[in-house]
Amino acid sequence: MTKFSAGHRPLPGSPFKPRVEPPRKYFAVGDRVTHDGFGLGMVIGVEGDGDIAVLVDFGSRQERVPQPYTAMFKL
Repeated sequence: MTKFSAGHRPLPGSPFKPRVEPPRKYFAVGDRVTHDGFGLGMVIGVEGDGDIAVLVDFGSRQERVPQPYTAMFKL
């Protein structure tokens, strides 16, 4: 049985496209954001340079949103 490393290159004639990682999102204190579940908000805190989690004030509540920020977008 052959094991492949995570960083192997696909063969040039392969019909399968290589997996593309989406770009990482970074947020800073003061950024206006929208979240699919919580609505509009403002970033009020950042953990670990923004690559761990952010604290967002959504008006009626504050939520800690961890990475990856798939449901949150910068306005």
